[in-house]
Amino acid sequence: MRRSIEKHLTLREKILETIRDAISSGVLKPGERVAEPDLAERFGISRTPIREAFRQLESEGYLTVIPRKGAVVISFSTKEVEEFYAIKSILEGYAAHRACKNLTEKEIEKLAAINEKLRQLAEEEDIKHFFKIHNDFHELFRKAADNQKLDEMISGLVGKFQRLRYASLSKPGRMKISVLEHAKIIDAFRARNAELAEQLVRKNAEFGGRVLTEGGEYGIPLSGSDQMAASQVDI
Repeated sequence: MRRSIEKHLTLREKILETIRDAISSGVLKPGERVAEPDLAERFGISRTPIREAFRQLESEGYLTVIPRKGAVVISFSTKEVEEFYAIKSILEGYAAHRACKNLTEKEIEKLAAINEKLRQLAEEEDIKHFFKIHNDFHELFRKAADNQKLDEMISGLVGKFQRLRYASLSKPGRMKISVLEHAKIIDAFRARNAELAEQLVRKNAEFGGRVLTEGGEYGIPLSGSDQMAASQVDI
């Protein structure tokens, strides 16, 4: 029985990874339908684990399930991208401000160790593992903020926009820039400079959104002046 459950979970993870990769790489485009029968035939399984995977992907902002039509790849407008990153920057910035006085030296060293691992993954261009460990970095200082409601708000928000965050970090050179951003944030934590930590985390999030809108992947490109600002942002 246990082996059957483990096999079921493994298949579900494979389905999740297959669809995430297809959407992230552009094989499946916004508005395109993801067919249950094709996936069932490909993996040789019933539709139940596929529907479970669809629900998970819907919660992460990859798909939306429409009655009588099925699962469709979500399309984000430029406005939606900008709104998400604006809210994220405010909430995470506040979390960093609060965390600055609460983080222990051991936790700050753990942040540094995580960032060193991220540096190695950036060199290897391993976006899948980078994305997971990148989440660990932000979660650590969010927890240190010691505000459960704030943590729940941020977790709920970023959970619904996983696809945008993955796409942003997938842009050429973005992982290496993220590592440099993190190093500055860690230095601010070490200096117990709450204002600077908040400013850096907010700029980090804002820049992540600009990377997407500048490329025009989720909407119209930025204006020339905005593109210049995005390239010169001091983070």
